[in-house]
Amino acid sequence: QVQLVESGGGLVQAGGSLRLSCAASGRTFDSNHAGWFRQAPGKEREFVATISWSTGNTAYTDSVKGRFTISRDNSKNTVYLQMDSVKPEDTAVYYCYVDHLSTRYWGQGTQVTVSS
Repeated sequence: QVQLVESGGGLVQAGGSLRLSCAASGRTFDSNHAGWFRQAPGKEREFVATISWSTGNTAYTDSVKGRFTISRDNSKNTVYLQMDSVKPEDTAVYYCYVDHLSTRYWGQGTQVTVSS
């Protein structure tokens, strides 16, 4: 079982920065990937970024490449999403996830609102 607690969301002006955190607890040492999705009002949840716990390899959706950076601190079992040069279209609830064995665990979500 893995528990995830997100933090760092809020209101930011366009062009600004925000850092989201996702702290994992429980049996995380068998986890392979972690990452972030987001869901804007009236839209489906979409993939944002992912990172390998072991290798640190990353992948991003095209719309955030060059602006967002995903990272992890294995000693703290925490995954981060650094959001730079944010745009109003980045407004959404951001959910972190961890893939542990054959199960995907989700955080509760954190709201990010970008004002123009």
